[in-house]
Amino acid sequence: MSGIIRAYKRDDEGVLHFREAWYDDEDQQFVVNHGVVGHQSKTDEANVDDESAVEGLMAAFAAQCEEDGYAEIPESEQFWVVAQIALKTKDGTERDRHLERKAKAALTGELAWRGLGVVDRSEIGNGHLNIFCLCPDVNKAVNAIKICVRGEDLDFTKLTVAAAPHSDPTAFRVKHSPKQGVGFTL
Repeated sequence: MSGIIRAYKRDDEGVLHFREAWYDDEDQQFVVNHGVVGHQSKTDEANVDDESAVEGLMAAFAAQCEEDGYAEIPESEQFWVVAQIALKTKDGTERDRHLERKAKAALTGELAWRGLGVVDRSEIGNGHLNIFCLCPDVNKAVNAIKICVRGEDLDFTKLTVAAAPHSDPTAFRVKHSPKQGVGFTL
């Protein structure tokens, strides 16, 4: 069984929390990851001897989330956050494809373990590597992307980050740029 249940809830102070659960086929474990959005999460794993029990565990997790006031945030209420790295060539080289793989893997982990969303896709063109992330909190996602790019030596000096509502993917606004006053194009 593959799939993940991801749910969010705002507490009385307006802080966004998340919970997610999935079954790890390789390790035969039911995994629950939870915490405050934007902060390193806590993870609990339980061994599952009988794979037929996974569906029941997922259903119980979903029911507990609902009971505790957690709910999925529809894509339409989330944001596109694009990490754009300038390249030396228009269509990219094999070195740029390596950068793409490395950046996607790093950003996937950075966002996932902090409840900040998912890497949806990436593309190389027009002299840029664009990594599209679907995120519930723009500002925290932008900060996490900047930290990740810096920490993974992915050339922070060439990073631009822009965001747009999911419902209007043409309304990108620059959130970080190495040069002030520069627009954003995909």
